Formats: sequence, structure tokens, C-alpha cells
Amino acid sequence: MAEFVDITDVVCPVTFVKVKVALEELDDGQELQIRLNGGEPVQNVPRSIKEEGHQVLKLTQNEDGTYNLLVRKEGD
Repeated sequence: MAEFVDITDVVCPVTFVKVKVALEELDDGQELQIRLNGGEPVQNVPRSIKEEGHQVLKLTQNEDGTYNLLVRKEGD
């Protein structure tokens, strides 16, 4: 099962900082599910994850306007 982090309570650029810290705690190949807000976070966080070399697996919108982002940590 994927680890989970909720970043709906923080704003950019802290959103990606929280995600990066969570990813650092995972082993290569592990998945992380991220709950994030629309707008700036949903535009910037997936892009930043890709720039760090990790894989974005799925992005789905929730009924409350938040999003769930599933990513896989890739090795260095």
C-alpha cells in the first residue's frame, strides 16, 4: 500500500517541500499518495516531482475540489 501525505493545509512552495521530505523517507520503487489542492499546487507539484526524477502514476480529482496524486520514488 502507498504511503500518504496530505498537503492541503500548506501553500507553495512548502507543498513540494513536504512531498520531497516524504519521498526521501521511502525506498526506491515505493509509492506515495499525495492529497493536494487545485490551482498552483496541482500545477507545480507533479512537475517538480518529474524534475526530481520520480514517476507520476495517476492524478485524480476528488468531489471536494482536491486532488489525489500517486507517484513512485525512482532511484538516483
